[in-house]
Amino acid sequence: MSMKFKTGAKVVYPSHGVGEVQGVESHLVAGSEIKTYVIQFDLSKMILRIPTLRAEKSGLRPLSSDDELKKVGKTLTERPKSSRGMWSRRAKEYESKINSGNIIAVAEVVRDLHKNVDDPERSYSERVIYENALERLSREVSAIKKIDISGAAEYLVKTINNNNPYFVKKAAAKKAAEEIEDESMAA
Repeated sequence: MSMKFKTGAKVVYPSHGVGEVQGVESHLVAGSEIKTYVIQFDLSKMILRIPTLRAEKSGLRPLSSDDELKKVGKTLTERPKSSRGMWSRRAKEYESKINSGNIIAVAEVVRDLHKNVDDPERSYSERVIYENALERLSREVSAIKKIDISGAAEYLVKTINNNNPYFVKKAAAKKAAEEIEDESMAA
């Protein structure tokens, strides 16, 4: 079964994120006519051609619904998963979630890696994976809400910082420590 995407429609391809359907082309391959969606990805300046009959199987999908966006918000406010085990294994799992095309899985990566966002000791690869996940999630939220990408990223980070009990507690503890330090400096 083929999916029907109109020219100009925003779509999500698992390993590349949000793109825009530029049209449908016909190609003659081994004597058979094959129709392909032509999808442009602005971030990578890439054009991808996916056979219309294989679009669904390849993971091409429309933007997430409002209900799925609400689930993203709920996911971002859940307690981050504890990070145990070897980093290389967890990094592969995070990359797999980012490239799955599943917006909830990407939100889980953002939530779980956000806990160390201010840690100067955080590894380069952890920072890169976090930024990739946040950027992928921000692009889809941006397309859904019709806002710019930086506004979408700010919205997501505020959702985590202001609504996730783990981060609210962490921010309160940090503020209390700063106040104690300020008082001791003044004395």
